[in-house]
Amino acid sequence: MNNPSSLQPTLRALADPTRREILEILKNGAMPAGEIAEHFSITGAAISRHLSVLKEADLVRDHREGKFIFYDINLSVLQEILVWIGNFKAARETSPGKWNKIIGTQPNH
Repeated sequence: MNNPSSLQPTLRALADPTRREILEILKNGAMPAGEIAEHFSITGAAISRHLSVLKEADLVRDHREGKFIFYDINLSVLQEILVWIGNFKAARETSPGKWNKIIGTQPNH
C-alpha cells in the first residue's frame, strides 16, 4: 500500500453502503451469492455487480464448491488499509510540524 493510487479501487468499493454491508455479512465466513442476496431487497444482478466491484478491489475472493460460488473477505487488504491509515496517526504523533505540512495547515498559536 505504498502507492496511494493503488487505493482508488479499494476506496471506491468501500464508498458504497451496500458493499460495506456485504463485507459485514461476510465477516463471519464465506457465503454463496444467493445467501448474500437474501439480506437485501435488490436484484441478484445488482448483488453480482457489487461482488464484482469488491473482487476488483481485492476485498473479496471467490471459490467454487460444486455448483456454488462462495465469497469470502480478503483480510490482507483490510489490514493494509489499517496500516496505511495508522501511518497518518503515527506521523502526526511523532512530528506534528511535518503532519501540518502534509495536510497543508498551520498549527494554532
